[in-house]
Amino acid sequence: MLWWRVFAGCACAGLACMAPHGWAGSTPSDPGAAERGRLALLQHSYLKAEWKIDAYRNAGKLWGNSAPDPEKDPEGYARAFALHYGLHPAPYPNEGLPMGLRWSQQPDGTKTGIQLDCMACHGGSIGGKSYVGLANTQVDYDLLFGDLFRAEGRRVPLLPFTINTARGTTNAGMMAVFLLSMRNPDLSRRRFPMLLGANLPELDAPPWWNLKHKKTMYYDGRTPAASVRANMQFLLGEKTREQFQALEPTFRDIQAYLMSLQPPEYPLAIVAARAERGKAVFEQTCVRCHGTYGARRSYPSKIVPLDVIGTDPARSLGLSDRAVEHYNATWFGEGHPVDTERVGYQAPPLDGIWASAPYLHNGSVPTLHALLKSSTRPSRFSRPPSTDFEHYDTRQVGWKFHELTDEEIAAMKSSTHQAHFLYDTSRFGLGNHGHTFGDKLSEDQRMDLIEYLKTL
Repeated sequence: MLWWRVFAGCACAGLACMAPHGWAGSTPSDPGAAERGRLALLQHSYLKAEWKIDAYRNAGKLWGNSAPDPEKDPEGYARAFALHYGLHPAPYPNEGLPMGLRWSQQPDGTKTGIQLDCMACHGGSIGGKSYVGLANTQVDYDLLFGDLFRAEGRRVPLLPFTINTARGTTNAGMMAVFLLSMRNPDLSRRRFPMLLGANLPELDAPPWWNLKHKKTMYYDGRTPAASVRANMQFLLGEKTREQFQALEPTFRDIQAYLMSLQPPEYPLAIVAARAERGKAVFEQTCVRCHGTYGARRSYPSKIVPLDVIGTDPARSLGLSDRAVEHYNATWFGEGHPVDTERVGYQAPPLDGIWASAPYLHNGSVPTLHALLKSSTRPSRFSRPPSTDFEHYDTRQVGWKFHELTDEEIAAMKSSTHQAHFLYDTSRFGLGNHGHTFGDKLSEDQRMDLIEYLKTL
């Protein structure tokens, strides 16, 4: 089934990049691990090409307007392609492609086609600058996949779940569950998928730079953050158990690189007096879940029960016991099994929170102000057309928004390209309720707190 390879390349928590044979892998004290991991992640790709080169070049013919000629103006075409599908310029050598796309090549360097890699989800931008590890809140997988298949004259494959209904969201969880359902516990292939009973929604990806502070990862906090194998499960579309074992040292290097990432600093002016007052508000109301920052940094890795946090429960409840048991019975669960107890959601570290809008695990709240005053959250709003600062709200911290009217929504839905800019919180898993802890603050306290959060 051809979408196995698509899943392998596009899954947000997966890594579609592999290092050359012979890399030894890292140890906790290995000073070269992070650099080897950076190279493995950003400069190597060993997956089979899913689409031919012409699919990339012909996609612009489907846009309904004049696209730059990919032969005469390859840079202009790459920029237009990235904007149309929600990808970003690569801050590393990527042979003319935006983050998220990767040339597949023969050993002699001959390009054979293109494939997605993990930067499609984990390569974002803000204020015109791209960052490895910042979630991509713009990508439209449904549009991108469909156009690449159509541009190649192939039928768009039917997926067994919804991959995304909004820009910037993706259903990496169901990708992983489905791929694992096609393997037995010994990782041999099955002819038919195992019925695992999971029903996970689309989500926003978390920033990678927070991983080093966590004991557990993923939104439900049930998987040990030390697990290297968890980041390999999205290659189940192609790899055998023996290949996974051979690649584990490389993925240990990649994990070391992820642990080295730092958040971007807030690039605009901060009112110091207000931020200092906000720090006091933070220490009174937020540290129990989100930890402390600065010289005496601490992070509690606290998982907040659903009845306390009150946010959309679909991600927490959607991972079935059967799926967890099957994962734990395989090579992936050896040493670092997923916790069988379902509690709620992990309160994340807040480093670089100014850059990681929209908020909550599903991206349903566009600004920090709306996060801290639940009555102002829009039920239907538009993702911004780009991540340039003209669309950024420096006062409320996040993306400018307004509550969309029925007429505006109808106009958006009339265009295939515009339809997924709509974020509708009535859809499965995309609810914007919960996390009402900021409602009790006065407006001055709320604005002081937001100013402090800019400093993290």
